[in-house]
Amino acid sequence: MRDALKIAIIGGGSSYTPEIVEGFILRYAQLPVKELWLVDVEEGRHKLEIVGNLAKRMIEKSGLPIDVHLTLDRRKAIENADFISTQMRVGLLEARKWDEHIPNKYGIIGQETTGPGGMMKALRTIPVLLDICKDIEELSPNAWLLNFTNPAGMVTEAIHKYSNVKSIGLCNAPIGLHKWLMKKYDVQPQQIYTEFVGLNHLHWVTRAEINGEDKLGELLDRREEFSGKNVPATEWDADFLRSLQALPSYYLKYFYMTDIMVQEQLASMKANGTRAEVVKRVEDELFELYKDPNLQEKPKQLEKRGGAYYSEAAVNLMDSLYNDKRDIQTLNVMNGHMIDFLPEDACIEVNCLVTAQGPVPIGLTKVPDHVKGLMHAVKTYEALTIEAAVTGSRDLVLQALVHHPLVPSVGTAKTLMNEMLEKNKPYLPKFFA
Repeated sequence: MRDALKIAIIGGGSSYTPEIVEGFILRYAQLPVKELWLVDVEEGRHKLEIVGNLAKRMIEKSGLPIDVHLTLDRRKAIENADFISTQMRVGLLEARKWDEHIPNKYGIIGQETTGPGGMMKALRTIPVLLDICKDIEELSPNAWLLNFTNPAGMVTEAIHKYSNVKSIGLCNAPIGLHKWLMKKYDVQPQQIYTEFVGLNHLHWVTRAEINGEDKLGELLDRREEFSGKNVPATEWDADFLRSLQALPSYYLKYFYMTDIMVQEQLASMKANGTRAEVVKRVEDELFELYKDPNLQEKPKQLEKRGGAYYSEAAVNLMDSLYNDKRDIQTLNVMNGHMIDFLPEDACIEVNCLVTAQGPVPIGLTKVPDHVKGLMHAVKTYEALTIEAAVTGSRDLVLQALVHHPLVPSVGTAKTLMNEMLEKNKPYLPKFFA
């Protein structure tokens, strides 16, 4: 790679962008960014200008020689880029609102990456990202595409199956857990080792060590938990957690505590609206702050948005790829022979050694037998959803929904399919050809 990097952020008008700009400033000595291109679509022009101007003020304050470009021309941003990061939301928060609301109407989990809502987000997103990949193949074939766009596992798998782009999927949950453990045990990152096994938003931590000392039993017994802003912090059942012998992702509450989570969602929706509507209010507040011409740093209020540490994860990965650091990061990569009961081309979330040639998955020491069924069922749903997104097949949508653990019956699956596809009609032309 060059010693003057060009980085393109697709979805540059996102409220998250000041985080990644801060990351580039802090890591400039290791990652010499020369050009930062923030690109968005026409509907996001207003936000792109606001957040882009804040980015320029942040760079100006830093005194670093980074040129910030704002554009609606995706190809210009992608051309000759070294790294491309995606943080898109096809359909904006309005589409997310219906991803959450429609399933809730039928007593089913409504969530932007899990269950029927996650499926609709995947159906909207995968074709758009595959179209972006065509530009990358043509204009910057050696670039690394770091995908934060949810559902990250499905999107990354689709890119690997249907394009030649070098892509890695990222999530903020693993780095968030490490931050929580650092605070809990008053240690530095290099003193922590955790082994992740599973899929994006469906992982288990099967080893947790501090300075080589096993802390997993202690973490399970105390039921203390790390949770995300977008998932209610309901406590796990103590007997279940002890017998599971693995620390589950907070997203697994949707599968293990479905009845409680549905009730919490319904109560929250009645009180505050869907999570999308809550996020919309937080974003409106953030963009009002971003407009302030005197603001030259990431505001503290951004932490309320959820997705904390996402930019740190992204910049860490760029740094490791660029500098061949060979450190360990938890990433979304192709399975190969890592998990023997999943297809080789399935996208999994595991620890990897990050080299200049890309991430190398690290062999797993523990895959509890009792989690294999759920992992396999959700991966089957994901593979069907990816194929449906590419082909526009309603038959595949129906099969994916019916075989998802959170959908109770064929009748409910058909109702959800018809209503949710219709609501997403402007974004899903293949299903209405």
